[in-house]
Amino acid sequence: MTDGPAESVNLERIQRLVARVIATHPAGHNLLLIGGFRYRLLDRSARLSLDIDYHWAGDLSAKQEELIALCRRRVLPLMRRQLGYEGQARAATGPGTDSVAARFVDLAFWKQDVAMSRIEIPLEITRVQHMDPVTVRTAEGVVYPTLTEADLIEAKAIAVVNRIHLAHRDLVDLFLFGDCFLPNSAVRLSAKLEALSIGSTQVTERLEDLHQNLKHHGRAAQAVLDGQLDSVGAANLNAAGGGETVVRHALQHLERNFRI
Repeated sequence: MTDGPAESVNLERIQRLVARVIATHPAGHNLLLIGGFRYRLLDRSARLSLDIDYHWAGDLSAKQEELIALCRRRVLPLMRRQLGYEGQARAATGPGTDSVAARFVDLAFWKQDVAMSRIEIPLEITRVQHMDPVTVRTAEGVVYPTLTEADLIEAKAIAVVNRIHLAHRDLVDLFLFGDCFLPNSAVRLSAKLEALSIGSTQVTERLEDLHQNLKHHGRAAQAVLDGQLDSVGAANLNAAGGGETVVRHALQHLERNFRI
């Protein structure tokens, strides 16, 4: 989140610095980079993510405290020194932040006496179902622990049907990386849904909602394209139908791999 268009230019640079610090310190050992920023950093996704997500198999609260301490000790001085930003790192508060499935760290950066310079970057530490061994990828000489492409895209599919409030960025990522589903992803997803106690009724209701309210979801997906996609990618997608095209293609992937 940014308070002004001028500061949006620095959002991705700050995200990369934060992720680099975490990946190169003990607090980042076996902390797996996932989600939209992972796609952006490691796969050159056309979508700019506004947060940074991690999978952690251990105690989420303890890892949250570790990351807050690391950000205060390393990230904040780095931002001040390299970019001239003041900052803060603290545990998120408010609705949804006490979930047993996730913990959040709120990072904020701003320039003293510069109006509309505030940039907010939430860190989410969560758990996702994965079947493959942990892997690693590299970017600019840094090793990032992460999940396989199949586990990541399957996690996106599960997020679509499991979130109380649909996040349309998940549909955009399904559109962009749907070719990462495996021939046996339907079998894998069935096992993951069972492990999460997500029934077929919940899946069917979400997919029916996407079908029945295609124009509404198309407009919401279009807002993601307008606000988070690279300009050339957005222009090409808009010429091919924009948000509704994204939703239709995402639905095809979901129906095929949820066997609906």
